[in-house]
This record gives sequence, structure tokens and C-alpha cells, in this order.
Amino acid sequence: MDFALPEHLPGLLAEMDAFIEAEIKPLEAEHMQYFDRRREYARTDWENGGIPQRAWEDLLDEMRRRADAAGWLRYGLPSRFGGRDGTNLDMAVIREHLAHRGLGLHNDLQDESSIVGNFPQVIMMDRFGTDPQKKDWGEALLTGERSMAFGLSEPDHGSDATWLETTAVADGDGWVINGTKRWNTGVHRATHDLVFARTSGQPGQATGITAFLVPCDSTGFSVPFYWWTFNMPTDHGEVELKDVRVSADTVLGEVDHGLEVGQTFLHENRIRQAASSLGAAQYCIDRAAQYASERVVFGKPLAVNQAVQWPLVELQTEAQMVRLLVYYAAWHLDRNHHMQVSDKVSMANYRANRLVCEAADRAMQVHGGLGYSRHEPFEHIYRHHRRYRITEGAEEIQIRRVAQRMFKFGRSTT
Repeated sequence: MDFALPEHLPGLLAEMDAFIEAEIKPLEAEHMQYFDRRREYARTDWENGGIPQRAWEDLLDEMRRRADAAGWLRYGLPSRFGGRDGTNLDMAVIREHLAHRGLGLHNDLQDESSIVGNFPQVIMMDRFGTDPQKKDWGEALLTGERSMAFGLSEPDHGSDATWLETTAVADGDGWVINGTKRWNTGVHRATHDLVFARTSGQPGQATGITAFLVPCDSTGFSVPFYWWTFNMPTDHGEVELKDVRVSADTVLGEVDHGLEVGQTFLHENRIRQAASSLGAAQYCIDRAAQYASERVVFGKPLAVNQAVQWPLVELQTEAQMVRLLVYYAAWHLDRNHHMQVSDKVSMANYRANRLVCEAADRAMQVHGGLGYSRHEPFEHIYRHHRRYRITEGAEEIQIRRVAQRMFKFGRSTT
């Protein structure tokens, strides 16, 4: 078995680093309030529900504009979208590499924003959209002219999406939707919300759920508040739908088969997010090892103490195992339908997300009081990545997915 990376990747990463140093780092240096100890304060509109400051998001838009002009933003998309047909393995290596560079404008995971974009919505539209939908949404999703939040979770229903209480009832040539959605990330700037609602069947059935592209300016569509979270700013809105009337052409995919659309979003997202968690973990491990080697206490380097060495060795070993697992899952995802490798994707995702939390915590400990301060990035990395042990499908649900495949029981869930 050949463990070497594809020949084009090392040179590609070097080109990417050169672009970051030439185009992105100077822009970042002009706006350091978003990246140093002031980061959450500067990014957050505290008096407006805690949503991101518009100036911060405008800076991210400028980063993406430069990356798109240089041919990086769409790398992982098919060439028909202006991309470079990057594989899932390519994207795993790239996203790990970018996160391994540490915090910066080149790859700010708090907003899922990177010079190499992750576009699961584009993939969803390509796989499930009608020809008119593809025409309206394809390029618009990439330029930001159109955007969609993701309305799957509900106040009383999180991990098991088959128990939705939101309903859509056929009415003439359209539908009427009623319900409440929670954690609609990005809805503060979205033009549409991808709302999943039960259209037939019984609670608990996987079929009978439909995905709707609901315009956020629809009558009866409201965002009463945003959830303030462990990691600010927040863009996770609570959405209420009261007799929201939509046309038939807002259905994405087949009626009653909307969970297939949701599964595509999750699997496209999970493997790349796992790679980012791995890269951030490696950054924390490397920084802790460097600091321990340089820090002199009681007349000798901190690194000579086994109490410092051994936890970092354990984390380094875990990182290497997770790296092989992430690459393995990405390689399989390039060769098989996403549902055939969902167990491998779940393994990689939940282990990578655990790893980064452990690595950030250990880096804080090695750095002592400095590590706990906001002058180092570890608390930010921990608070950000801790969410992924829940939001990408709780790790218990991902473990359950693996168990389903192992023991051949139950139905699949998100």
C-alpha cells in the first residue's frame, strides 16, 4: 500500500502558502483586532443579538474575493463551476494544512471561511436541484448573491431528524409551512433557509420529509433571537414559520425524500471539518512542544520532564492515527457513494474533534497561565472546536452510525 500523497499536492501547498503570505497576511495585519486578544469583542455586534459585526464579515468577503481571483476558492469544485476538480483527499490535506498554520484570515473556522472554500450547498444543488434551480443558484451561491441557512434541528428534536414537528401541507400549487427551527447558522445574512418539514408519513419515519428553499423575507418567517454560545459571535438563529406559503419550485430534491439532501450536506462537510480539526490539533501540539523546549524552569528546559513529554507524545501518536483515518475516509469517499462510507467518515470526524479539544487543553496546561490567557490562541481553538463534538452530528450519533454498520441494526440517521 502506497501512503505517499498525490504528486501534485506538495507543490500545490507551497503555492498556496506563497499566496497567503503575499495577499492575505498583509490584509490580516491591517485588521489585527479580529485575530489578537480582542478577537471576540471586535467580531461581535454585542447590541444586535450577538451576531457578527458587518465589518468583520466584509473582511472575510474580501479574503474570499482575493482567493477566488487567484483560483483557490473554488479548488474543490468541479471545473464546470470554475473549480479545479479537487478530490476529497486533496481537500482533506489542504484543510489540515491551512488549520495547521494557526489562526488567521486565511482559514477562520469560526465562520467556516477559508481561502479554499467548502461548498456543500453547491454540491447539494448540483445533485438535487432542477435545471431552473441550478441556473438560479449555481453561480449565485459562489458569489454570495444567494445564500442558504440550514434548518434541520428543532427545539425538541436535534440529532434524530425523523421526529420533526415542522410540517408542510400542500395548498394549491404550493405549500404552507408551520414550525420552529433551531441553530439556523448564517440566517442573519442568508437569502433563503433550507427548511426540512414533514410532508407525509408518521413521526420517526425517514421518508415523508421534504427540503424547501424558503426565502427569508417570506411573510410569516421570523428570527426572534440568536443563541449566545460558548464561542462568540453567534449566527445561530431561532426561526419561526407561521403559515409561510411557498411555491412548488422551492422543493429541493424529491418530495418526501428530503433527508437524502441533508445527508449529502453532512457527509461533504464532515470529512473536511475533521481535517481542519486535525490541523488545529497539530498546531496546538507543535506549539506546546516548542514552548516546552524553550521554557526554562528550575534551571532546566520544561521539556525534560516526563510529565510534560508523555501527554504530548500520546497526542502526537493520536494525531498520526487520526491523520491516516481522515485520509483513508477521504480516499474512499472519492471512490464510493457517500452512504457507503458514512461509517468511516463518522469515525474520522468524531475522533478528530475529540483530539483537537484535548490538544488545545494540553497546550494551555503546558503554557501555564500564558496558555490560559487570551494572548495565546488555545482558548479560542478549544471553544470553537468544542462545538463540533455536537454540531456535525453529536459524537454519540456518529458512534451510533458506526455501530449500525458493525452490528447491522436499525435505520440510518443524520
